[in-house]
Amino acid sequence: IRAEEGILHAAGNGVPPKTKDYCIIYNSNWTTLPGSLNNATFRILENLTSTVLCNSSEVAPGLLKDKAVVVMRGNCTFLEKAIIAESLGAKMLLIASKPGLSPLTDNKTEFKDVTLPIALIRYSDIMDMQLTLGNEVNVTLYSPPLPEFDCSMVVIFVIAVFTVALGGYWSGVSELENLKAMANPGERETRRKKEENVTFTPLTVILFVVICCVMLVLLYFFYKWLVYVIISVFCLASAMSLYNCLAALIGEVPFGLCRVTCCNKNIEVRLIFLAGFCIAVSVVWAVFRNEDRWAWILQDILGVAFCLNFIKTLKMPNFKSCVILLGLLLLYDVFFVFITPFITKNGASIMVEVAAGPFGNSEKLPVVIRVPRLEYSASTLCDVPFSLLGFGDIIVPGERLFFAVVTCVSVFCVSTDMLWTYAVGMVLTFVVLALMKMGQPALLYLVPCTLITSSLIAWRRKEMKKFWKGSSYQV
Repeated sequence: IRAEEGILHAAGNGVPPKTKDYCIIYNSNWTTLPGSLNNATFRILENLTSTVLCNSSEVAPGLLKDKAVVVMRGNCTFLEKAIIAESLGAKMLLIASKPGLSPLTDNKTEFKDVTLPIALIRYSDIMDMQLTLGNEVNVTLYSPPLPEFDCSMVVIFVIAVFTVALGGYWSGVSELENLKAMANPGERETRRKKEENVTFTPLTVILFVVICCVMLVLLYFFYKWLVYVIISVFCLASAMSLYNCLAALIGEVPFGLCRVTCCNKNIEVRLIFLAGFCIAVSVVWAVFRNEDRWAWILQDILGVAFCLNFIKTLKMPNFKSCVILLGLLLLYDVFFVFITPFITKNGASIMVEVAAGPFGNSEKLPVVIRVPRLEYSASTLCDVPFSLLGFGDIIVPGERLFFAVVTCVSVFCVSTDMLWTYAVGMVLTFVVLALMKMGQPALLYLVPCTLITSSLIAWRRKEMKKFWKGSSYQV
């Protein structure tokens, strides 16, 4: 027995009629729904959410003749309700649920004569339907096929490749400036104070992955509390990251250099206004983060800034650290996406549950780039209206590209090869996603592509030993 998502299309009686779509869950073994509105039959909706329809005496004779009826869930089974509804002349049965939508799992073989469509709908949607369309509503059910490919993936791809390329370039330029400054002691000290970098050794890499595992498990069990901690941290970190990114651009503009003195420090006025702007953007996102129409744009801007700043701040000292980090994160991704469904009670992936908000939680973790799906389907309406890519799938390959840029002699050649490899890995991820129609751990495809390519380049240049130890930089 399996449940599938479908769409209830409701239309009011105005001129022109207002229409709105709502998510439904139905069992394809009981009910066959048309694939489009062209073949769908509309029925007048009779709202009986004051009853549960476990007894035919609850409804007046003739009230449901040739109508669609919506009733509440109750002590009797769905198919028992269906027998009563069909005996009263109803042509469609909707069952309103307050807790949420769950699979319809009654046994069809016990009720072979039931022919009317049966679907589960949220009670809140029924209330919204009355407020939006009025009391006289015509409804129909249909289930459009899932699109093979959604154009939002192209937008995700462009954002990811652009962020990785810019992050690697920014990191490489910054590192080369540091190397040039080594010859001048005064400039070296100034540069050291200006740059705040964190180097990932093999030990810190292992510790980092362990922390990621612990944090993911804690989020799974204590999501409704920890989600607000993550949101607060993201607001602070993304505001600082956006400031660092924009300050680097403003620093190249030779205008607005007036300064004010505060606490024995000279501060550029334009940087004060920039800090206020970055804080404002972060606060606006925090306040309107659940506004699906446009808040995703702010989240993506802040997310890209966060990834860029992260790539620039963290340093991989050698290829050995890269291999350890990417290898452990690959295992982390695969385990929490593919293995945990065999462990959890509901058979769901811990990674997917946390990313989507477990147990129907309306608050989502701001750790993904998200773009609205452009192809309309029941899945878009019911489940995930956005295409998602985790920050880690940008940051980790970005760190790998940065290491290639500042370590190898042929900077442009290596960095371009690494970027093309990342692009190929992303395309492979999207292809598998379209074929399997389920969330994929992107690092499963990105890690082999980047590690194998960089290893082959280093081996061909006969620099594998230097690449592995990372002890020699060339300007």
